[in-house]
Amino acid sequence: MPSHRGLEALRAFVETGSVSQAAERLGRTQPQVGRLLTALEEEVGFALFGRNSRPLTLTREGREFYTQVERVLIGHDGLQRYATQMRRGGREHVRVLTAPFIANAIVMDAIAALVGRSSHFTASIESRVRLDIETWVGQETFDLGITILPLSHPAFETEEFQSVEAVVAMLPNHPLAKNDVVEFEELVETEIIVTHPRSIIRQYLERLCRESGKSLKVHFEATNGVIACQLVARGLGCSLSDPFVARSSGVPGLVLRPFRPVFPIRYAFLYPVWQSRSRIVEQLADEIRRTAAETWDLCRTAR
Repeated sequence: MPSHRGLEALRAFVETGSVSQAAERLGRTQPQVGRLLTALEEEVGFALFGRNSRPLTLTREGREFYTQVERVLIGHDGLQRYATQMRRGGREHVRVLTAPFIANAIVMDAIAALVGRSSHFTASIESRVRLDIETWVGQETFDLGITILPLSHPAFETEEFQSVEAVVAMLPNHPLAKNDVVEFEELVETEIIVTHPRSIIRQYLERLCRESGKSLKVHFEATNGVIACQLVARGLGCSLSDPFVARSSGVPGLVLRPFRPVFPIRYAFLYPVWQSRSRIVEQLADEIRRTAAETWDLCRTAR
């Protein structure tokens, strides 16, 4: 088993980019950190670092090894927090795993509200890209996950807590902004900004195109809905969007119109089946549920 000090040295090196800065972070000398990294490499039995490059860099095997190291260290950090909480009289820490836009749209406000009622409450928030959800769900350690359905995984229990409807996001001067509802037949006649081909909204639009024999006027494609909305803000078209994504994009004055045919987007909690839900996890879930409902109401009334 590699030494914990060696793993900590590796994390410090990766996060700071150099042995000298890793030493500064760890409160050690540069030679001490260098010896820890060398000893770690000897312990694992393969090259972690490319010796022919300056500055020092990880090998391909080193990068793959580090992804596992980070999981181990995150788990160790969690154990330390858990022990600290128990010494203080109870567990009030929640590890949350979600996509960045969900964190910004509904999780942050829920956490802030819960802090106001529980002075001992703490949380760590890990964000992962929605497109890789099947991968990260099986590799991460968390108490409460928030995601978009569908998702089925034997290690987690899913509990739907909010359903919203996709909306067309545009600027106030866009021709479709005068409509109370935007129909698919109208959307295909205007320039649209689409998201990644694997995104659920993009797949829905492509299904409508196949069924109708029509095609979209796509000039711009964005990795995610936040970037799509930011392109909308530049007057480059409109975009079919998750309303929570639109609200978390930071675009002021964005007009949201209902889209027909309706495309429901279902949000759900993920709970690990191997552990019981603590009181604080249940409280945070309730707060997120309330915040999501209020946010969806705001999206509908802002039209």
